[in-house]
Amino acid sequence: MTIKITHASSLALLAGLMATPAAAQDMTIRALMEDVPETRIIEAMLPEFTEETGIDVEFEKVGYGDMHDKLVAQLVGGTSYYNLLSVDFLWAGEFPEAGWLTDLTPYVEASEFDMSGFIPSMLDLLGASEDSLPILPMYNYSMGLIYRTDLLEARGETLPDTLEGYVELAKAVSADGEVVGAAMQGQKGDPNSMEFSNYLFSAGGAYLDEDGEVALDSDAAVTALTLYTDAIQNAAQTGALSATLDDTMRLMCSGEAFSMVTYWWMLPQLDNAENCPDVAGKLALSVMPGGAGESGGWGWGIPANVPDDEKEAAWTFISWVQSHEIAVRRAVEGHSPVQSDVFSAPEVLEAHPYYADGQEVVEAGKSFPIFTYTAQYEDVLGTQISLAASGDATPEEAITTAAEGLADLMAD
Repeated sequence: MTIKITHASSLALLAGLMATPAAAQDMTIRALMEDVPETRIIEAMLPEFTEETGIDVEFEKVGYGDMHDKLVAQLVGGTSYYNLLSVDFLWAGEFPEAGWLTDLTPYVEASEFDMSGFIPSMLDLLGASEDSLPILPMYNYSMGLIYRTDLLEARGETLPDTLEGYVELAKAVSADGEVVGAAMQGQKGDPNSMEFSNYLFSAGGAYLDEDGEVALDSDAAVTALTLYTDAIQNAAQTGALSATLDDTMRLMCSGEAFSMVTYWWMLPQLDNAENCPDVAGKLALSVMPGGAGESGGWGWGIPANVPDDEKEAAWTFISWVQSHEIAVRRAVEGHSPVQSDVFSAPEVLEAHPYYADGQEVVEAGKSFPIFTYTAQYEDVLGTQISLAASGDATPEEAITTAAEGLADLMAD
């Protein structure tokens, strides 16, 4: 899509959508949001939107684990209490397939909303196609490699450009005995599924082929799992098989690890002299050695089971909050952008120079398989990764079983 909207025309559109000014004053948009920095950045801007439009916005903030079931309970009912949706990419197959989302294409076309800046990998991640736009990207959590520049320089080396080279480097650092080579999140399920996906994509593997058929059972996938197993056994911290993201962050922050595969916007949290004095000023971000990492993100949706006037108000908010002007202001505050022209905005790069590397990470990202049972597949895959990493299955056996599990779930 190459249609455009300006901030002013977004608000002008509102006048045509609402029957009267009083109707706008009486409108309230309600959204269930994950309690994370992204939400709080937007929340601070809500009074400005209300002042300009007369539309109130209420965010109900909860932990991620409570969101899915709470949303589904509303989406299957007669009318959803939440008339604006924050949708994780893991639900981007389930929600449209169930018919719970409104196609945003007519709203984009009617308002001439500018889609040109949105990064294609983010649109693909959230199910956009030539025929429909169920979810508009909100923010990304694509993964790359954060590593210690001081330790690399002390070794007289540069960061390898292959996955094999990275694992060998991480093992060598661990063998030196001062720090571990890789802080790894090997807990079965979401942690190791997301971490392994970076190895898979960097090794040239894929979950699905271009026709949407299962392609996981491949030499590249076996290579990726073999290297992942090698890393977790010979380069990672003790207890890595049960570690989560929080564990790896603590290890990296304390200066006890050379590298970690993680979400790119973790860099400023680690490169912080107050919170992580042992590593601040010694860190850099890179696309995964091998050239591709795991892509993740959230998007905005509108429930199918709410009145038209609420849908129109929700779109007015979406087109406002994702407009270039507002997205740039969010990025300056630490927002993780989904639009290339926001990443490259001078004021954003002045505030956060590493966003240039972040954009490369996002643009190189590839997606976990998105379908009705994505969340269940994390457990299937995670079990096999854990078995291989603990030595209870060969990489070949684990990959074959994981591929069969994916095919079975996609056939349901």
